Amino acid sequence: MSLPRTFGDALALARGQVPASEARLLLREASGASAAAIVGFPERALAPDAAARFTAWIARRAAGEPVAYILGEREFYGRRFAVSPDVLIPRPETELLVEQALARIPDGTADVLDLGTGSGAIAITLALEAPQARVTAVDISPAALAVARSNAEQLGGQVRWREGSWFSGVAGERFDLVVSNPPYVASEDPHLLAGDVRFEPRGALASGPEGLDDIRAIAGAAPDALNAGGWLLLEHGYDQGDAARAILISAGFVEVATAQDLAGLDRVSFGRLP
Repeated sequence: MSLPRTFGDALALARGQVPASEARLLLREASGASAAAIVGFPERALAPDAAARFTAWIARRAAGEPVAYILGEREFYGRRFAVSPDVLIPRPETELLVEQALARIPDGTADVLDLGTGSGAIAITLALEAPQARVTAVDISPAALAVARSNAEQLGGQVRWREGSWFSGVAGERFDLVVSNPPYVASEDPHLLAGDVRFEPRGALASGPEGLDDIRAIAGAAPDALNAGGWLLLEHGYDQGDAARAILISAGFVEVATAQDLAGLDRVSFGRLP
């Protein structure tokens, strides 16, 4: 197959294989041209190396690979985070978890723990937005922690990294605020076999028959890792608000409530330790 020679040729090649918006994004990243130039000057020549890069990317995207993995990055809270197949791709909905956490860091000072940090997007963002806070992040995956550490170096976030399963990485320590975007998809959910999530680490997505195993585990262990009056905030599925609140209440939390995302869907449930 011959390589596209112009912007217009490139977009024509992608047509019918990937959404037009993704094709323009991939062409912009492959060529270094602006979005306006790509749309306004379809006759502009495309360098052979850029054409080859774009053609390979389109083939990967047409096979279902997420754009974030193709480009190696995803924007979160206005910053670019490196991602790889070792970590979950940060999603806009998780920005609500960050906002709710920041609202519970008095005067910007607190000992904060991020469980299952993955790319480090949550922990690093909290460290940058509340620089007086002392942020610790835990993940069971050494490969994920390597990605997170690299992101912290690139973005300047001061985070203490620990390897382990949930609270085992910080045994004996206590925090003012614990946040987590844990796995919350039911293990037999057909969505795990479709779309972008097919390429993401299964262990960061699935959590038992109801998708609630990890939420239960975190909520049950959190009281031993929180200071009195400390908060636990958990992201979950849009239909898990009732269950998440019940789990938090059963674990002894008070002031239990759920915040909704921009679509009006339950997304983050939280409670305070008396």
